[in-house]
Order: sequence, then C-alpha cells, then structure tokens
Amino acid sequence: MPRLLLIDDDEHLAAPLAAYLRRFDLQLEAEVRPQAGLERLRAEPFDALILDVMMPGMDGFELCRRLRRDPDVRLAGLPVLMLTARGEVTDRIIGLELGADDYLPKPFEPRELAARLQTILRRRAAPVGSATAVATPMAGRLRFDRIEIDLERRQVWRDGQPVELTGTEFTLLALLAAEPQRVFSRDEMLSRLRGHETEIHTRAIDILVSRIRRKLEPLDCIRTLRNAGYTFAAGAPQ
Repeated sequence: MPRLLLIDDDEHLAAPLAAYLRRFDLQLEAEVRPQAGLERLRAEPFDALILDVMMPGMDGFELCRRLRRDPDVRLAGLPVLMLTARGEVTDRIIGLELGADDYLPKPFEPRELAARLQTILRRRAAPVGSATAVATPMAGRLRFDRIEIDLERRQVWRDGQPVELTGTEFTLLALLAAEPQRVFSRDEMLSRLRGHETEIHTRAIDILVSRIRRKLEPLDCIRTLRNAGYTFAAGAPQ
C-alpha cells in the first residue's frame, strides 16, 4: 500500500481524508507543522507528499524548494502534489516552477485527489510504454551520444553523471526521447501526462521543459519549434 504524507496545518483534514483514501489502498499519515513534516520525510520512507501552500513558519513553496535541493536522492525525486487554498494561477505556476508534480485548488473533492495521486504514483512506477520499442541496445534503456535514460529504474545520466528529475520531468523527457526528431505539440504532451487545468495548459508544459533543460545543462537536447511544440534532438539512439 503506497504511503503518503500530508503536511497541512488544518488539524481536521487528515482523519477523514485518510479514511477516504483507504478505499483506494492509499495509506495517509499527517503532520501539521512544516518543519516536523520535513524531518519525518528525512527519517521515514514515503511514496508521495501532499503539501499545503499556506502554512505558518514555512510555506509549502519553501518546503518544496528544500526537497528539490536536498542531497538525498529519495527526497529530491519525491512526488509532490500541492494544495493551493486560493486556487490562483500564480500559485500553481510557482509550484510547478519549484518542482511540484501536480496541484489541486482548495476546496477539493477527495475523489479527484485520489485520482491525481494514483496518476502520480503510476507515473513514478511505470516506464513510458511507447519508449520500449526504440530502446536499444539494452532493453529498457535509451542511449544517445551524451545522455542515457533507464526506463525501468527511471534514471537519467548526462555525460556519465546522474541527473535528478522529478517523476513528471522524467516522464516528459522519456516521452520525447522515445521518438527523437518527432514534434510533440503541447496539447499532446499534456494529454500524455494527464494534463493540468485548461487556463495554464501551455504554461505548465513550458515550465516542465524549462526545468528539464536546466538540469541537463550544458546539453541542449530539447528544441522548441515555434507554434508547433517540442522535439528531442540528441542524435539517433545508439
């Protein structure tokens, strides 16, 4: 049963939400103080984090920023779903830029939260299905001149050095790399990732691509085609 941690200063949220999520074989535990939640993440294994934005002492943005910069690979790649109380587009964009995998405005329907969590967990655990057809020469791997992608372990190496990506970042990179030179529109990419809300569709993809590019520097393997989308251009698979 996947183990989830909720960090939210609303003391009345965790118990009913945990009871509901058990219907979907999801085990929810909770902390109401951000620092306590961060310490618990460092001490115990969790499969995903549900993180509120508006909290005293340390807001969700700062906590997410610390996770993504943590030297512990387990924490740096932990899937994060952020809860935005105001539901403002700006909050969601900031969360994506900091490395969140998804977001959900408050108030939310528990069924939608369960569905989004299931998607995040599947995305983290499963290789990109279309990529296996071109993975050579080793099954489950994509090799290029300076980048290697292990689809089964969901790991990436640039010039032999590991690159730490979030679950969503890895899925998007593997999607592009599975079919080099093919142009993917933003709508298609969002559809394959399950997407976000309509008003920031384009912005969400642009943010994800920007995050991946920064992590792969100085390698430039994702190209933008104006008014068309993105393509992977690191050479033919080896």
